[in-house]
Amino acid sequence: MTDLQRWRLILGQPADRHTGCLVGEPLRRDAALDWLYGRDPELQRQGVRRGGSGDSVVRTVDWLDDVHRLFPKETIERLERDAVERYDITEVVTNPEVLSRAEPNPALLRAVLRTKHLMNPEVLRLARRIVAAVVEELMRKLAREVQQPFSGTRNRRPSNVKNSRNFDFHATVRANLAHYQPEQRRLLIERPRFVSRTRRRVDQWQLVLIVDQSGSMTSSVIHSAVTAACLWRLPGLRTHLIAFDTNVVDLTSDVTDPVELLMKVQLGGGTDIAKAVAYGAGLIDNPRRAILAVVTDFYEGGDENRLVRTVRGLVEQGTQVLGLAALDEDANPSYDRHLAQRLADVGAHVGAMTPGELAEFVAERLG
Repeated sequence: MTDLQRWRLILGQPADRHTGCLVGEPLRRDAALDWLYGRDPELQRQGVRRGGSGDSVVRTVDWLDDVHRLFPKETIERLERDAVERYDITEVVTNPEVLSRAEPNPALLRAVLRTKHLMNPEVLRLARRIVAAVVEELMRKLAREVQQPFSGTRNRRPSNVKNSRNFDFHATVRANLAHYQPEQRRLLIERPRFVSRTRRRVDQWQLVLIVDQSGSMTSSVIHSAVTAACLWRLPGLRTHLIAFDTNVVDLTSDVTDPVELLMKVQLGGGTDIAKAVAYGAGLIDNPRRAILAVVTDFYEGGDENRLVRTVRGLVEQGTQVLGLAALDEDANPSYDRHLAQRLADVGAHVGAMTPGELAEFVAERLG
């Protein structure tokens, strides 16, 4: 495809007089793009795309077939994501014929979780294929990241194993101070120092992972489910997984099967963080060997003062309380900073962590 043809696909039919008309496969690509992006009211207002022109309306399944034939994989995933998330074309995940052709990806997984209550048994069976495929990929991606911090605990004994994870920064600086060059403000490292990493017995800890399942937290629910599955049965750690909106659901019995777990999650509804945290607090056996992590946007629909009192009580009894504004691979935070600050003021650790960073926090407490 030429550069002019690419620009024509971007700009739409009004660019024909500058780029020339499309024919053949580029024209079919333009038709597929127009079916989706032509419905954007801003583009229609600007005359960039016609939006819905033609003798017949292309069904979603036909459009999906076209994009799978005409575009590379990464473009297909972007088009499917925009169809579901930007233009709310939920037929992509509620029509059996469409689902059988869909390429499993995180956007489709989120769409399945949002629309599964609309699906009949046949569609649910096909939707489970999408859930299973995406979860399997996430497990491969996250399992090593989550479990690696538990591979051993560092001690202060020197080691001859030169591994970046075991690099001892402070000992290295002390051992090489004689090689400091003040003019260049540079320290030459001749003798790097490392410490050993050994397995040792750790006392039993509890991790109570409480996840907001309101609609805006879909990605966090997905990654929390996979993270809990990765942490399950690690030495020295007992994991609980709780989901909540205005109600609280204990999903710990399904934590070993994140596919089944996600198919049981009911996204949407209100948010009662205080009720969920109170439930989680009731699960704790040994307060000084417990971590309670709440994944939420901190927009409380329940009793904010009750939440602060409960968190203060947990901290005072020695429990580690985490308030996580995001728990996806990018850890993009979007939350009520006022309530988050109130929780931080009574001793909670508040911020955003990837699954790997959460695992490192837990491993440090166990170690």
